[in-house]
Amino acid sequence: MTDARPNPSQEKSGSDPSGDETEIHGSRSSAVDDLVNHIRALISEGGLKVGDSLPTEKELCERFHAGRNTVREAMRILKTYGVVKVRPKVGAVIIDERMARALDLFAFNTLEVSRDTFVDIQGFRSLLEVASFELLFDRIKPRDIADLHRINKELLTAELAIDASEVDFRFHTRLIEVIGNKAILDVYKIMKPVILKIMIKAKTLHTFSTVTYSEHAEILDTLEARDRTAYQYKMKTHLDAGFKHFEDRK
Repeated sequence: MTDARPNPSQEKSGSDPSGDETEIHGSRSSAVDDLVNHIRALISEGGLKVGDSLPTEKELCERFHAGRNTVREAMRILKTYGVVKVRPKVGAVIIDERMARALDLFAFNTLEVSRDTFVDIQGFRSLLEVASFELLFDRIKPRDIADLHRINKELLTAELAIDASEVDFRFHTRLIEVIGNKAILDVYKIMKPVILKIMIKAKTLHTFSTVTYSEHAEILDTLEARDRTAYQYKMKTHLDAGFKHFEDRK
């Protein structure tokens, strides 16, 4: 005997396109992802810029054959990305807070640092601070070195390990500033929460004020002496030193 009950998919296809049932390409998650991509394409291909308004919720529903909930979820994701902001009586307006959102998302990290993360982060830092030595040596000035010496001395007066880790991070950030690439500096700053965790995991307050301080001083000596080979060796050794402490304190 044939089952006369209607097919659920047939019921969906006949629903109100502005309602909750209609989705693009099947599942809810893929519908939202597709709509986010459509809106991103609309922004780039339509030549929209910061301050411009996006189409209304109703217009997006009709234009992309999407349900209201799908549109709202897509807008929520775009707000999380720092691409749009919804303003009363105005609607969704294009903004550019992507870097701030990236900082927020990266900072929301309550997990312990795994060995794989440690290896990846230190490898990335090595690419910036060791492999870019030619650019660093071409651009560094006596005032930069003097500033780095000043920062390094703050390790001797730090009262807590977390304070010392902030100084340590500032030392390396100041060094990367010399390279003169804002994008690289921004990415490095985004990684700050994890880098600080790595520093705290690998070092004690005593380690910061003795070993780290001395290693920084030796690195600065190589910069003052314009010794590229010695700089690469000292910086690589400094960044790799945490491996032993990481393994010891697992």
